[in-house]
Amino acid sequence: MSITKFSFPTTIHFGAGARKLAGPHLAELGLKRPLIVTDKGLAALPLIGALKADLEAAGLAVAVYGGVFGNPTGSQVMNGAAAYKAHEADCVVGVGGGAALDVAKVVGLLATHPGDVMEYVWDHPQVRPIGAVPYFVALPTTSGTGSEVGRSSVISEEDTHVKRVIFSAAILAKVVFADPELTLALPPAVTAATGMDALTHNIESYLSPAYHPLCDGIALEGVRIGARALLTAVREPGNVQARADMMMSSMMGAIAFQKDLGAVHSCAHALGTVCDLHHGLANALMIEPVMNFNIETVPAKFAELAHVVGLAAGTAFVPWLAHLKHQIGIAPSLAAVGVKREHFGRLVEIAAADMCHQTNPRACAPADFERFFAEAF
Repeated sequence: MSITKFSFPTTIHFGAGARKLAGPHLAELGLKRPLIVTDKGLAALPLIGALKADLEAAGLAVAVYGGVFGNPTGSQVMNGAAAYKAHEADCVVGVGGGAALDVAKVVGLLATHPGDVMEYVWDHPQVRPIGAVPYFVALPTTSGTGSEVGRSSVISEEDTHVKRVIFSAAILAKVVFADPELTLALPPAVTAATGMDALTHNIESYLSPAYHPLCDGIALEGVRIGARALLTAVREPGNVQARADMMMSSMMGAIAFQKDLGAVHSCAHALGTVCDLHHGLANALMIEPVMNFNIETVPAKFAELAHVVGLAAGTAFVPWLAHLKHQIGIAPSLAAVGVKREHFGRLVEIAAADMCHQTNPRACAPADFERFFAEAF
């Protein structure tokens, strides 16, 4: 038997109003000058002003960097690092969805370490070492990526838009303030897409053949919680319990996928690179063809997934996913969201080269990816 290392280190304050604890927490540690890192859309909303006021009420001098947008690029990180230095900040408060939090994780790194952000990606031939980084806390405003509890930051190359990954326990949030009230303003389409992202993380991590029973248990419970809550969260956006359940399912998926993911994510990463498609929507559009491909390899796991969502047979799980997607308003096909057949060659190339499918329960060749995209089209 091989030796496996497990780690679940993140401190999480979970529940309505948890955001109010961030300022006192930083002040108690003697920190004085936080930089809020968020995206352009949020930076202009009252939510960020209110959070800034809460931090200032704790005696903190606060600046805001709101330069994150789309699939974040290296320049957004470097601009955030410049903002950190200009403010003479001593900590980072990440506020937002996956993109904003991925940038927030490494703003402090680049403000205190030499070089460019791309020199820290895990597969760089001369990858730079990561030492001590400034204190970082996270406040998620979406329930999808679970980036607030992850030890990776996904940043796109400026020219190719290929997603690159910085992976280190050093960039984990020291504390997460998971407040479902911060998600109440999410429109239904974003709630649906991010919710499918959370479900995909839980499903794919459970199906991964890697050995991690702790993650398996978390992933199955994450599926159960998300399955019962997603439709309500979309249809009743002010339902705090449904929002809390989706936030929990999202965090559980991100904790579970330290076990690794699968071919759905390889396809989604390709769609993000080639078509700039929202990651959660891309996962939602690709999950059925990949799950139909996987089910004959691990039927017992599909039976367990079916069980936690209230179905009698594993063969009913993929049709259940399709029905859920229809109920929450996910687009019916890749064609419906602007993907073209001429994109297929590049999509297959990028998906086949992506590392996530290495832990798909069934091995995938380029021809399989071509079929996945064709079926989803």
